[in-house]
Amino acid sequence: MRDQDDDAQPATSTYLRYLEETDSLREQTNLDILAALDLPTDSNELDVGCGVGTQALMLAAAIGPQGRVTGLDIKPEFLEHARAVTTAKGMSDRVTFEEGDFSDRLPFDDGAFDWVWSSDCLGYFPLSEEVMRVIRPGGSLNVLFWSSEQLLPGYPRLESRLKATSGGLAPFGLQSKPDTHPLRALTGLREAGLTDTKVLTFVTSVYAPLSPEIRRAMTDILEMRWPDVEPELSQEDVELYRRLTDPASPDFILNLPGYYGFFTVSVFRGWVRT
Repeated sequence: MRDQDDDAQPATSTYLRYLEETDSLREQTNLDILAALDLPTDSNELDVGCGVGTQALMLAAAIGPQGRVTGLDIKPEFLEHARAVTTAKGMSDRVTFEEGDFSDRLPFDDGAFDWVWSSDCLGYFPLSEEVMRVIRPGGSLNVLFWSSEQLLPGYPRLESRLKATSGGLAPFGLQSKPDTHPLRALTGLREAGLTDTKVLTFVTSVYAPLSPEIRRAMTDILEMRWPDVEPELSQEDVELYRRLTDPASPDFILNLPGYYGFFTVSVFRGWVRT
């Protein structure tokens, strides 16, 4: 569903900024993932939940000049941004974008794509009959998501409490059933009929000294990771949380001269039967 309320534009603007500013943090990880997946060159690919198109451009670069990437997203404001960036980079002949919902009828022929990529769409895992329909026999589905992190070195109790909040658990809700947890997605891939299913996990380390770009990206991550958590914390934890995550605080965690944190990205993968 599109967000039509009065707060939609500011929220979209902030989200676009987050996506752009965290690119530098995720770029090397995504390149490592692409190298490990060894995706076919000069192929035809669908990026489900493409957002502002950053990864669609990266995928196009990875598969060679004869490859074609189609980005699919439900938010027209993201697609407008993606098309503008793609045009500016002179990539419009290789990267195109379509508005659509993967759970509805997709505007593509059966078997139109050699493989599907989907990143950070964890709240709506892109495994549907429509997605399966547009992958050719022998093609692959590749789903990526942020799967764990340690971002507050020296404060394990606070970080564990943050992870146990509604925002920290999202998109897995407090009342969700265990078999709906994203880390159990392998079962869904197999039930969908995919073969040779596997999971790969990649670790990104972040440590001091931080470049200005990485510092900005990590500041965004700290803002995004635990939204609206304060009502679920004790007053003591709230005060500590604010001190550690506020860039204006002298105790801002990224100011540590020996700062170290990490996060993992998991890739769930399987192939359509030939």
